[in-house]
Amino acid sequence: MTAWMVRTGRGPAHPISRRRGTAGREGGTRSRSRRVSRAPGVLVGTAALLALASGVGVADGTGGGAADVSGGHGAHGAPAAEVSAHEPGGGGDPSRTDDVGVAVGGGSWMRAAGVFSPPGSFVPSDALTYDTGLVPAGARIEVTQFADPSGTRVGARLRGLVPGRAYGMHVHTSPCGADPAAAGPHYQHRPAATADPVNEVWLDFRTDEEGDGRAEALHGWGFREDGARSVIIHDRQGGAGERSACFTVPFGPHGRD
Repeated sequence: MTAWMVRTGRGPAHPISRRRGTAGREGGTRSRSRRVSRAPGVLVGTAALLALASGVGVADGTGGGAADVSGGHGAHGAPAAEVSAHEPGGGGDPSRTDDVGVAVGGGSWMRAAGVFSPPGSFVPSDALTYDTGLVPAGARIEVTQFADPSGTRVGARLRGLVPGRAYGMHVHTSPCGADPAAAGPHYQHRPAATADPVNEVWLDFRTDEEGDGRAEALHGWGFREDGARSVIIHDRQGGAGERSACFTVPFGPHGRD
């Protein structure tokens, strides 16, 4: 059993915030609208969620294709262009867009994106922040999974967090709730008393100067059916830490025991 974890602090502009036609780095300009306001948490989160509920897409391609989160190719080399768009999911959460159960090159592709909001906000969200000092309301997250008989690759991209800070993140067993403990313990491939990145999915990352971060984890095993249901962002890296935020994610198995 093998596992690799790749951490990077900076990457391409997060696809869940780009709009078509916006100049990128290649043109020497970069839209400043991509910065996330750090005004008081509840107001910012509510404004962002209301805008999304009015029809502003969270992700590139909400009108015609899933966001490309890996520079033109999906996980395990699957072309992102082969993934078709799906209607927003998340149990009525207007901040969320999902692509679930899409067959790609002999495997399956899942993508979920959301906007963080405190529990009990006016507009409900499947991305909950319990500590708006570390994960501000209005910050964004995108999680992808590609699974095939060779294993599972999980990726995450985030925007609008505290610049230049280290965060821990793990896959957990249950959906998010108003109580941070609702997400349950770390998902483990085999039940064990200790936490480690080989038996679990660790997505620790460090943000860049604009508060953006990303991480990937690759394992030679797959999730059990309904066994992995969320990711938790922790206030520090490693196997433990306070739960700062949570995002409910529809992880799934790849069909191999």
